[in-house]
Amino acid sequence: MNLTLTDLAPDDPRMSADIAPLIRTLRPQLTAPAFAAFAEEAYGQGLRFTVAYDATGRGLAVATHRLLATSRGRVLFVDDLVTAPESRGRGVGAHLLAELERRARAAGCARVELDSGTANVHAHRFYHARRMTIGALHFGLDIAPDTAPDTPLVTPSDTLPATAPDIAPVTAPDIAPE
Repeated sequence: MNLTLTDLAPDDPRMSADIAPLIRTLRPQLTAPAFAAFAEEAYGQGLRFTVAYDATGRGLAVATHRLLATSRGRVLFVDDLVTAPESRGRGVGAHLLAELERRARAAGCARVELDSGTANVHAHRFYHARRMTIGALHFGLDIAPDTAPDTPLVTPSDTLPATAPDIAPVTAPDIAPE
């Protein structure tokens, strides 16, 4: 299969035409305006959108990814890796993941990492077949935000407070076993 991998920026019209529908196969609740807002804000935070096009120019898969400095070393973190349902099992996702691995090596990364939903067993098989291991569990806590949904997470004028907020630290003895 002849594939072309292309990085797109939020102002590229192919973002809404090619990438948004792919991302919505994974996250159907994401409306077109919400996708555009997400893409703009996340791109400003370093998220990159790499789409795999076939010879006819049809977008078959997308990877959203970013470089992160972590205490484990530099990491290329894949936020989303989505192949169009009709293109799965044809090597498109493997080609895209191999490109991310190549980019990670070139950027001096120690690892490629991603999260996968616990019920997504088809994706788990795909990742295991590519030598990826389960190295951690990802925990989350849903909260109601204090800010309006259209407020960006980070703006250029944001600064850290001079002193830390008054938050009591949580220590192990304070956590009851399940």
